[in-house]
Amino acid sequence: MSIDSQKNAKHSPILEFKSSTFSVPVLVLVSDDVIAIEQQLQDKIHLAPEFFKNSPLVLDLQELNKNDLDIDVTAFINMIRKLGLLPIGIRSGTNQQNQQALKLGVPVHTSHHVTAVVPAQNLQVPQPAPPEPAPIREERETPVTTMITHPVRSGQRIYAAGDLVILAQVSAGAEIMAEGNIHVYGSLRGRALAGVQGNTEARIFCSDLQAELISIAGNYKISEDLNGTVLHQPVQIYLQNHTLVIKDI
Repeated sequence: MSIDSQKNAKHSPILEFKSSTFSVPVLVLVSDDVIAIEQQLQDKIHLAPEFFKNSPLVLDLQELNKNDLDIDVTAFINMIRKLGLLPIGIRSGTNQQNQQALKLGVPVHTSHHVTAVVPAQNLQVPQPAPPEPAPIREERETPVTTMITHPVRSGQRIYAAGDLVILAQVSAGAEIMAEGNIHVYGSLRGRALAGVQGNTEARIFCSDLQAELISIAGNYKISEDLNGTVLHQPVQIYLQNHTLVIKDI
């Protein structure tokens, strides 16, 4: 190898950090009864073992701490790992809970909404605000529709910032996600998650429903929850009063 080639190799980047958006289940605790929680988790895993196998999980303690309930985070995380789940974060925990998580290599996620507290001595009498200029109307870019023409195979994950249209089948073990609607013009055997950024108006359309999991804005059903009358049928799926409705097309 020449000296110039060695210099180029030395200065060539070998890694790159990129921002990305992906969907991770959040486990919200409202009870400190670890035995009862473990039993319910085992029941859920038994219903959909392939979905929960090695599944990442974020632990949310907001409701627990709001009701002044405490839990041994160390013991709880160890219990989750024994069940085959992979905790990748904790949020809304106390300082003690956060430290317990960090000692086990579980990152601490901050809440999205933070309220700043201003000391009373720093408060000032507000002055009349100057008149606000007329708002400028901004043209928002229409989300692009992503179209996939080939089958989505097991293990593949596809994410669309707008609507997602798939002109082939989605195999078992595959996962498709979209911030908007999902259209599958073939068999849907994998996992389909629409409205992943909280869009409750999103819908899922498919020609042949055989899904392992369907979800809209975080509200989901697994295959065992699907009525036999809708399986292998062309259907549309939408959200009504926080409940998934599956209707024939």
